[in-house]
Amino acid sequence: MRASQLLLPTVKEDPAGAEAISHKLMVRAGLVRQLAAGVYVYLPAGWRVLQKIAAIIREEMDAIGGQEMLMPVINPAEIWQQSGRWDAIGGELFRLKDRKGADMALAMTHEEVVTWLAAREVHSHKQLPQLWYHIQTKERDEARPKSGVLRTREFIMKDSYSLDVSEEALQESYARHITAYECIYARCGVEAMMVEGDSGMMGGSVSHEYMAHADAGEDEIVFCRECGYAANVDTALAGADREPPVSEVQAAAGAGSVVDLLADEVKPTPGAKTIAAVAGFFGLPARAFMKALVVTVEGDEASAGDGGAGASAERQVMVLLRGDHELSELKLRKALGAEFRLATADEVFAAQGIAPGYVGPAPTTLPVYADEVLRRGHYVAGANQAGHHRTGVTLAMVPQATLCDLRQARAGDPCPQCAGDLEGARVIEVGNIFQLGTKYSEPMGAMFLDEAGKEQPIVMGSYGIGLARIAAAAIEQHHDDNGIVWPPSIAPFDVHLVLVRASDEVQAALAEQLYAELAAAGLDVLFDDRDMSPGIKFKDADLLGCPAQVVVGKRAPEGVAELKDRASGERRDVPVAELAAALRELLGRG
Repeated sequence: MRASQLLLPTVKEDPAGAEAISHKLMVRAGLVRQLAAGVYVYLPAGWRVLQKIAAIIREEMDAIGGQEMLMPVINPAEIWQQSGRWDAIGGELFRLKDRKGADMALAMTHEEVVTWLAAREVHSHKQLPQLWYHIQTKERDEARPKSGVLRTREFIMKDSYSLDVSEEALQESYARHITAYECIYARCGVEAMMVEGDSGMMGGSVSHEYMAHADAGEDEIVFCRECGYAANVDTALAGADREPPVSEVQAAAGAGSVVDLLADEVKPTPGAKTIAAVAGFFGLPARAFMKALVVTVEGDEASAGDGGAGASAERQVMVLLRGDHELSELKLRKALGAEFRLATADEVFAAQGIAPGYVGPAPTTLPVYADEVLRRGHYVAGANQAGHHRTGVTLAMVPQATLCDLRQARAGDPCPQCAGDLEGARVIEVGNIFQLGTKYSEPMGAMFLDEAGKEQPIVMGSYGIGLARIAAAAIEQHHDDNGIVWPPSIAPFDVHLVLVRASDEVQAALAEQLYAELAAAGLDVLFDDRDMSPGIKFKDADLLGCPAQVVVGKRAPEGVAELKDRASGERRDVPVAELAAALRELLGRG
């Protein structure tokens, strides 16, 4: 491809509001342009990257027995209603009506379509297992699109679906996908880690996410180098505290502390409403405190009342955490079995009789969910009295408390599986895999006859990879101050051929010769034949980040070109006759 003919609108300045490196560089290098919030046009160079990623994915999916098909983006509402997700999914699902008034959905994933198809085409155990996949556009009405192509409303995914006769067979399909995914990420030059995930709206019993390390990552994980445990912070477990509760340490040390954590006393704490303020007031660490949050549980169905039949009832619940811990909203949502939000000040006062800041669990008539770490120890908590806190508070004072794991794991916590410590990292989710079981096959009637002639539900798995997320993760992991440094396997071009002086006949003739010869040698070449200054050409070459740069300049009369390795910056002069071999070696194709 000649640069003079290629739509490659590079720009010098970062796009306004961009924070992620991948967002900045994809716009500056002329790979994408934003049409609307969360909606992008992939320009020729950007599309070439996605196509190379897709080719790698196809090869690895085919290698484990995948059969590619194409499923529609627009779906009738009936199949989503059959699965139960029409009502379970909120505003993220694009919904519309056709000209006849029929409800339709723009698919964000294709479990329903696959199950509909399986119900009609798979009838016997002899037809199983099956592995179907497609690479298709998805639509999701994302509330807060951000970070360029990382969080969008329209995106391209490979999603595959395994159909098996049993849970045991599903485990085999799951393991094959793990192998394929490891190969895909490695071949794309992306360092990714498989971590325990949450099934969320997908359902099923087990799920894992593939996370790529990136400073601009939207997610956070914790992991253990000793045993390999890894999980999203919202789902991660932490091992038992190695330090005893502060009250036990204080009791063992004897008298002399400013506050006796074992004594049940109400202490004045004027103006101290936060854990940090009260900790400073008493001279105690945050872990000596029990914080009480009042949340409003949403979505309970009331059979009658002021709102009428089926009105949504709300109720307040108290959540207890140690003062130095943060709430995992996902864990609490699972414990409640419903959505929730933090209660307003008026709701807190109506439920507990005190303004936020001095709320405590002793006493309370609210249902209580307490983090398991609070089993041991005496703590300082709100006294349910303005300007006061209470010492000596224990869970024994809250007999209605339900104990469960509610806190976010964090770097420095003990590993739940070994004697190591957890480390933290910011990451980009680049894939996910789910063991769906019979969540979709049972309600949608996807059944087969087993060897005994008995009807059984098909056991399913679902496996997704975001193509643009792989591209963005590769940029986050491979860039420098000058631009992108593409892994060779997914670069838009193998070689960026730069003609220094288009007006120099000798240079121009040698560049044309190399363009033809390198293409004939099977290399994908971008030829910068533009009549522009060398400085602009070199900056564009570094910005776009193709793995190899070949510069035809002052040594052209000698039949010599300069070869630059974009990743290392190493430059060397190479005779034209040896250039194709040198390029294959640099690209790892020797």
